[in-house]
Amino acid sequence: MSWPVIVLIMLVLFALNMRLYIAVFAAVLSYFVFFSPVPHQIAVQRLIGASQNMSLVAIPFFILLGTLMDHTGVARRLLRVADLFVGKFTGGMALTNIGLSTLLGGVSASNLADSAMLTRMLVPEMERAGYNRAFAAAVTASGALITPIIPPGIALIIYALVADVSIGSMFMAGILPGIMMAVLLMLSAYFVSKRRGYRPSREQWPSAGETVKTLALAWPVLLLLVAIIGGIRMNVFTPTEAGAVAVAIVLAIGFVIYREMRVEHVVHALTETFKSTSAVMLVIMASSALAWILSLEQAAQQLAVMITSFTANKYVFLLLLNVILLVLGMLIEGNAILIVMVPLIMPTVHQLGIDPVHFGIVIIVNLALGCLSPPVGTVMLLVCNLAKVKMSDFLSEGALLFAALFLSLILVTYVPMLSLAFVN
Repeated sequence: MSWPVIVLIMLVLFALNMRLYIAVFAAVLSYFVFFSPVPHQIAVQRLIGASQNMSLVAIPFFILLGTLMDHTGVARRLLRVADLFVGKFTGGMALTNIGLSTLLGGVSASNLADSAMLTRMLVPEMERAGYNRAFAAAVTASGALITPIIPPGIALIIYALVADVSIGSMFMAGILPGIMMAVLLMLSAYFVSKRRGYRPSREQWPSAGETVKTLALAWPVLLLLVAIIGGIRMNVFTPTEAGAVAVAIVLAIGFVIYREMRVEHVVHALTETFKSTSAVMLVIMASSALAWILSLEQAAQQLAVMITSFTANKYVFLLLLNVILLVLGMLIEGNAILIVMVPLIMPTVHQLGIDPVHFGIVIIVNLALGCLSPPVGTVMLLVCNLAKVKMSDFLSEGALLFAALFLSLILVTYVPMLSLAFVN
């Protein structure tokens, strides 16, 4: 029963704001030094072995894709597309903000990248249009939470690897929940805008000519989305190959079609990709060794027995899990929860007959909400810092938006077909 001690060590290190991979490495090392007679060479093998999984090649491709997107002019064109459909409604800029996050989610793969870019791009514009700055920041942060759900979110890939499920299935599972979250957020933003008298961003619906012109300018991005999702769904290529194809397409968009990308942009994107991929790989290597320890100690089986002795009802289990994850999300970074909790909980998930793909979406939505939860919500802190708003104002102005996100979590949890419709 040494596994609770190493988990406690990790939690303490997380609370001390230590880097995720260092905290997990420290826990793994403490197990081999103090609690196990297993040779230390095994620890090294477990760490290195995880990096040999070819599925991991998908991660740098999609990180590179998201980084390259900053230099293609895609965001501005997608903004015009979103404005076509929702700009005429009350609170049009808020709705367009959320719509743009949804469109970007399938290509940027990072909620932090989206929230940073959209905060700089849209919050000042919304403020000039008469919106409360804190409300504009809350809209931007809430919309950015759709990014991990819409494929090819990196969280979908990491969960698939940790839980040993298909990356393609996780991509398909994220589509409907992501769209549902966008719709509920738009409804919330509309009600707030209606109450406060925020005007539409355009006076009249777009003409047929304007619609055709705007969509014509954005067609390369729509091609990119079809290439990623359609190619995987029709088994034309694997998720890893989809990442490579998407990178090739975005380079063609940037250099040949829009002609806004430069060689120095590619160099910068590659540098950022190396840094981000290294961080992710270190986390995956450490988590693989941790998962091996938990398996060796039969931690998952012990936890499964404890949970099922308390309740054998999968709906009660999901309710308790949501409460636990939401509390943990207020204190611990989301990827840490994903890495520690999934290996422990998966045996119980299988025992209770919960589909692991559906369960993955439930966890990822939970972790997305954690990004807005004080005190360590990463998206919340980033947006508040960039927009220069107080956390208290951010939370009060975004209350209805956050309620919509919680409703999304409930629906995703108890309506499995939202996650499984496209998978099946």
